[in-house]
Amino acid sequence: MLTRELISTGAYLESFQDLPEQFRWSRERIETSMRETLARRPQPEEPVWVFAYGSLIWNPLFHFAEKQRATLHGWHRSFCIRLVTARGTSTHPGRMLGLELAGESVGVAFRLREDELVHELMMVWVREMVGGVYQPTWGEVKLADGKTVSAITFVADTAHALYEDDSSIATTAPMIATANGHLGSNRDYLLQLDESLVEHDISDDYVKSLAEAVRVHRTSGGSSSPKS
Repeated sequence: MLTRELISTGAYLESFQDLPEQFRWSRERIETSMRETLARRPQPEEPVWVFAYGSLIWNPLFHFAEKQRATLHGWHRSFCIRLVTARGTSTHPGRMLGLELAGESVGVAFRLREDELVHELMMVWVREMVGGVYQPTWGEVKLADGKTVSAITFVADTAHALYEDDSSIATTAPMIATANGHLGSNRDYLLQLDESLVEHDISDDYVKSLAEAVRVHRTSGGSSSPKS
């Protein structure tokens, strides 16, 4: 399992040596991206929140002051990034989760403490931006208590070479069901996501249907034809 220590010691970044050099970001480039995003903070006097829609929900690793269930309008979950490392390889790629335009995503928002802000955001950035496949974005999220706040989230960079415009279940389920890498199987990530959303009483039909298709694919030996 990914740990805070693996990120803080640099071991996490070093583990991505199989990622093609043109995609691999240095720690310096990652930090620059973080500081540039922070400089675009919409309301400097307000706390910084991070909107989680994937593994940050069940394994955030960074320190936070508060968390709430939250809804981000205008973006939906999509396994739209070709995964050539971590839980896939260049010869047997999987798919990584991102956000694409339209719809909405229900997830968890974390409020960070101001005195820990830069350090804790770097924990997030190293984890999310090792391949530069996301665009860190400020979006308005509605918290469970009814308040609307600005939050950082990571949306798919549609201009990136690893972006895939076909994230249908029919296309992605066979890939996710069989891909593996140095961080484990792509299937385990998806099923953990599905379970975590259920535990947080979050409904996402796309994730649920994709998880069901992957389970069927595995039990049928790969002969299933999941619907898109």
